[in-house]
Amino acid sequence: MGALRLNTLGLLFLLSVTQLISWSSDITMTVFTVTSKSMTIQWSDYSGAVSYRITATPKNSPESSVFAQYSGQTVMASLNSLSPNTVYIVRIEAMDNALNVLSSAETEDTTAPEVPVIVEAYSKHSDSITLKFGEVSGATSYILRAESDNDDFFSETVVSGSPGTIVGLRPYTEYRLSVLSVNAGGWSQPSESIDARTVVMAPNLETISPDNATINVAWTPIENAVLYTLCIIQEGSSSRFKLNTTDTNVTFDDLQAGMTYCIKGNAWDEEGRAGDDLTVCQITRPPTPNVIHVQVTQGRSPTITVYWMSVQGAEGYVAEATSSENCTATVSNFCFINSVECGQMNSVTVIAINAAGPSQHSSPRTYKTYPCPPENISVEESEAGNCSVVWSEVDLADYYIAYHKRNDGSEKICNTTGTTCSFYCKCGYTYLTTVFPYNEAGSSPYANVRNYTTIPCCPEDVAVKLVSTETLEIMWSPVKGAELYETTATETEEAIHCNDTAPVCALSDLTCNSRYSVVVTPCSELRGCNRTCRPQTHETAPCAPELLDMTQYGDSTYTVQFSTPNNDNTSYTITATGRYDTHTCHSTNSSCDLTNLPCGSMYEVEAVATSSVGQSLPGYSKTLETGPCCPASISVTQVTQAMTNVTWSPGHRARSYIVALTSSRGHAKCHTLDNHCLMGCITCGTNYSVEVEAISRTGHISNCKQKGFSSSACCPTNVKLTRRTNSVLRVQWRSFGLQVQNHTVQLYGTGSNHTCVASAGRKYCDFQETTCGDVYTVAAAPVGPDGVEVSFCQLRTFTVPCPGNSAVIARGRRSVA
Repeated sequence: MGALRLNTLGLLFLLSVTQLISWSSDITMTVFTVTSKSMTIQWSDYSGAVSYRITATPKNSPESSVFAQYSGQTVMASLNSLSPNTVYIVRIEAMDNALNVLSSAETEDTTAPEVPVIVEAYSKHSDSITLKFGEVSGATSYILRAESDNDDFFSETVVSGSPGTIVGLRPYTEYRLSVLSVNAGGWSQPSESIDARTVVMAPNLETISPDNATINVAWTPIENAVLYTLCIIQEGSSSRFKLNTTDTNVTFDDLQAGMTYCIKGNAWDEEGRAGDDLTVCQITRPPTPNVIHVQVTQGRSPTITVYWMSVQGAEGYVAEATSSENCTATVSNFCFINSVECGQMNSVTVIAINAAGPSQHSSPRTYKTYPCPPENISVEESEAGNCSVVWSEVDLADYYIAYHKRNDGSEKICNTTGTTCSFYCKCGYTYLTTVFPYNEAGSSPYANVRNYTTIPCCPEDVAVKLVSTETLEIMWSPVKGAELYETTATETEEAIHCNDTAPVCALSDLTCNSRYSVVVTPCSELRGCNRTCRPQTHETAPCAPELLDMTQYGDSTYTVQFSTPNNDNTSYTITATGRYDTHTCHSTNSSCDLTNLPCGSMYEVEAVATSSVGQSLPGYSKTLETGPCCPASISVTQVTQAMTNVTWSPGHRARSYIVALTSSRGHAKCHTLDNHCLMGCITCGTNYSVEVEAISRTGHISNCKQKGFSSSACCPTNVKLTRRTNSVLRVQWRSFGLQVQNHTVQLYGTGSNHTCVASAGRKYCDFQETTCGDVYTVAAAPVGPDGVEVSFCQLRTFTVPCPGNSAVIARGRRSVA
């Protein structure tokens, strides 16, 4: 089967590379395949041929030619007894019965190299076999062929020379091996085959270190292995230990703790051949560390620092306390346990850790934490001035220090092994009492504070002052023992309270125009308040009036009406404040007049009440807006016969304007934000009245003065140009309205220009023609009362033929803006 595959591949290769040289177009030939000593030739059938003769002649060798003759029915044959690795010129001749050559063809090809000889085959790895063979002349490469005995495996490997290795094989499997030489011509025959077997595969070693002196090695049994060899060597050492075993697990003991060992293993087959080897490295567990010191540190965050001796091979350390707290370290030989509870007697152990696992726990080291603060601290005053502090006993406390600090800064200290201390306490003071328990670890980082205060005295120098319309400021000197001052202002049915620790208080939100009884009561948290202090009486400022209405009378006078919420001895002031001026009026009644307010102005109006106690807050202000100012000037300009442009100067405080043109023939209106307006639908020759309304942003309207305006006279219509007798050209038209204005007619030709003024009521003008057949432009417009000609009437163009053709043709027209 292998030879068949080789021949098939060879055929495809040779068919693709063989050069065909044909000397005749009648017969063709190809070299089908080659070996070391033969060529197989294929040719086309030639009609009339009785036989074919094939001749192979060495091209570059003195060796003799080789020929063979075949019958006329043959189209493929072989030439044998050729020399290896030789270039031959192959010729085929088609012959008749008389051996005359009817047709011939030639080609050139090379025989394969000689067949190599296998010298040796051996396997050092479970997936490969190496072949040594004799190299042959002319070979460019070699094919190593491997086949299984049951033909379920076939492999060909191309190598450049000897030795060569076949890979991708199965462990401990026998293969039939051969070698083929290759050149440009093709492949040689396979060499004489030999049998060889791959070695067994390496065991897959799995290692663990159960303690710091032992490594256990285990592996899965290897098929066809009869013996295993393990070699162990310590990292950094040249000494090694080697053993053979038929088991699948081995224990190495008496090893150094925290050291790395590398273990190489291989299997042996029954023929005594060593298989693949595999090396794994395993570190033993680290030695047990030794705790050398435990330190309890106090502070804002109390900690326990654990120190130990570093050990070989450790990658980290874990310190574990019996309080279930722990800490870790990787480089340093100490770590911190932060969660420290007071009043504890605990112990701590340390383990070292590496990739193999943890070491054994170190011997425990005991330590004591600082004592907890005492509970139930109380101050008792058996009689005036004789106080004592009492507390509960604390576990693990060797002694106590009690601190008694008075609020003036003086302090007394009591050192005792008991649970009580006595001290002198003066009235009017506050005492802060703290008790700290101590042991060999230190004191509690904090302690509960108890205070005791004697009853405070009434302040003697209470001063009451009105600081705003509805706020009283009360001031006094501090008194001893007072932690809080309760200030109360009482009216008939109302009481306002102020609680503060400072000797000053502001009672706000009082009722205006009212009398209050004010008293300051000192208090302490433990002893309560002193309710025997004397009150004082004080009156608040008047209430703020409310603006009710503002009404305009005349051009610049406004009457302001307001409420009067105070007693009869109160006066009121109304103030109107503008950007540039201020206006005021005064009254004891409920109204007053603001006069001389200019147009286009904004004022903030507010009311204030005044009495003997003081002045009220200003009442809520209201905005007073006077009407916008009218434009100082108005101008009307006619743009076209039906459009007029009205312009005016800006009016102060006016945002928009409404301009109206009114006449008996109709009206026009414009609402704009600008100072000008273009208005259409204007009737010519008509008198109009001009009205302007100035409007502010808030909608205030000022009706401004009226102005008269007369639109321009109407432009003539139906303008015609005709020729009359004696070379006279006549321009005639129609007019609207009263015929009270003159008309100006201008005639423009290519040869001459003419002008005519027609008096009122006249509707034509005559001109002397100078050139017949000319094109004329006619401009006809009325003249206003001021002698100014209307400039926006249309121009018309006419063509006037010479005599013999009486037609007059209007060629076009245009408007003049």
